[in-house]
Amino acid sequence: MKKTMDKLDIPPVPEFIELIYDAGCKLYACKATVDMFKLKKEDFCPQVDSIITVGDFYEIAAGGLIIFT
Repeated sequence: MKKTMDKLDIPPVPEFIELIYDAGCKLYACKATVDMFKLKKEDFCPQVDSIITVGDFYEIAAGGLIIFT
């Protein structure tokens, strides 16, 4: 997979996360998944802004032009 990503000039995931965050995007973790796997905010990279529910996400994203879910 790394070779394919290199061929397509896709940065490694940690670098990609930094690029997204540095561009001003917000990163959220899904509360249902966090609860299911018994995770905490400390288990995520520092760029994750918060752990939110689906309802919270739709409130935050309202009016957005592009949404990745």
